[in-house]
Amino acid sequence: MADRTLRGSRLGAISYETEYGAEPAPRNVAAYRCERGHEFTVPFSEEAEIPSTWDCRLDGTVAKLIDGPEPEAKKVKAPRTHWDMLMERRTIADLEEVLAERLDVLRARRGQKSA
Repeated sequence: MADRTLRGSRLGAISYETEYGAEPAPRNVAAYRCERGHEFTVPFSEEAEIPSTWDCRLDGTVAKLIDGPEPEAKKVKAPRTHWDMLMERRTIADLEEVLAERLDVLRARRGQKSA
């Protein structure tokens, strides 16, 4: 008898639970506007901290929270150049010494070719 009750049913594919009596979690809805004027809303849990920026759903640009605080400006670090990294490893005196050695090698090579 038990075999017949499950026959024709797709186990795991369909939930037999009902939503009767279930209440959705409390939510806050945040409204955002991007630079191009697109407005959209995003639901958040009441416990979640609402971010001041969100990616626009239509064009991917950064959208700001409507009537919210301005997003904090991020500190921009100056890019490290090759010279900066070199100066972390060597001093000017070391560099002058290396330059003199390389110039000697080049002058010796040039002298061998001409002879």
